[in-house]
Amino acid sequence: MTSLTNEGSSCINRGKRRIDVARPLAPLTLTEEERETLLRWARRPKTAQALACRARIVLACAAGRSNGEVAEALQMTRQTIGKWRSRFIVHRLDGLLDEPRPGAPRAISDQDVERVITMTLESSPRDATHWSTRSMAAASGLSQSAISRIWRAFALQPHRCETFKLSTDPLFIEKVRDIVGLYLNPPERALVLCVDEKSQIQALDRTQPILPMRPGQIERRTHDYRRNGTTSLFAALNVKTGEVIGQCHRRHRAVEFRKFLDRIDEAVPESLDVHLILDNYSTHKTPAIRSWLAKRPRFHVHFTPTGASWLNLVERWFAALTEKQIRRGTHRSTRQLERAIKDYLSIHNANPKPFVWTKTADEIFASLSRFCMRINDSRH
Repeated sequence: MTSLTNEGSSCINRGKRRIDVARPLAPLTLTEEERETLLRWARRPKTAQALACRARIVLACAAGRSNGEVAEALQMTRQTIGKWRSRFIVHRLDGLLDEPRPGAPRAISDQDVERVITMTLESSPRDATHWSTRSMAAASGLSQSAISRIWRAFALQPHRCETFKLSTDPLFIEKVRDIVGLYLNPPERALVLCVDEKSQIQALDRTQPILPMRPGQIERRTHDYRRNGTTSLFAALNVKTGEVIGQCHRRHRAVEFRKFLDRIDEAVPESLDVHLILDNYSTHKTPAIRSWLAKRPRFHVHFTPTGASWLNLVERWFAALTEKQIRRGTHRSTRQLERAIKDYLSIHNANPKPFVWTKTADEIFASLSRFCMRINDSRH
């Protein structure tokens, strides 16, 4: 009895012995037109990844490599390599497309999908900065629901835009390695604190009473508000435990920052060194602060790179404070606002949970490198 495998060999069973007899693979050659098409499918990010993968399989097989070698290089099974090799030899380029499925025929072809994706990524409408489902439907001749399905399948969101900033600090690499090292491998007999201030927190009150939420209706409030003063919160996040040392001041000068450093000095046992992670705000570098630090050798300062405050974990805690307490809070005085912040601090410290840093410095640099390759004139 003989059974064929995708590796181009036959297996002959004789009694209890199994003998593998190699069978030469069918030759796979490409025309120039086919090679150009396969290269375009394999390289263009707009092409469906399944089709791009099949194109890479055929290109590798056309280089004279065996199914096993191609499978190892592309990290696939030999059966998969043999399947697409055979289909291409028989049906050429059409063999790499998905076979017709049962049910009603598709109303939208692969060419239509590719055209919509290419237009979305490489062009914009004449009367707007980005595409909408309505404008794309008019330009492509498809329905709005079809455009929505295509965008959803490829995770395209032309209506959304996020902001970013690349640090131009000449010591960016050294500072990132220093701070990430503190997160992933903190020193013994020392405390790592992420320190920063959230300045100009406004005590806001609405001009009219808030309409509370009820079944079938969300909470409603007036769009205008009254300002009742501001306060600044100085905070130090313990990287290991998640506890936060906090202090509110009406101003955020170097004087107030020195008072907060005194508070940290009192709260941390004298037997422990203190590593402070700070941004480059001017109040952190005044002569008075430098003098205070020089008199306390157990304090070690680590500055984040310029324009890279995302390295400071206390910013993540500030975001939680804003979302949970400040943004929708109503405060008729600065004192009431400060009391709400202190209550939030007490509740948080009763059951603290640390933020866990996971990326290494090398992973951060690799991610930034990939990003810089995608944008023009990054100056990096």
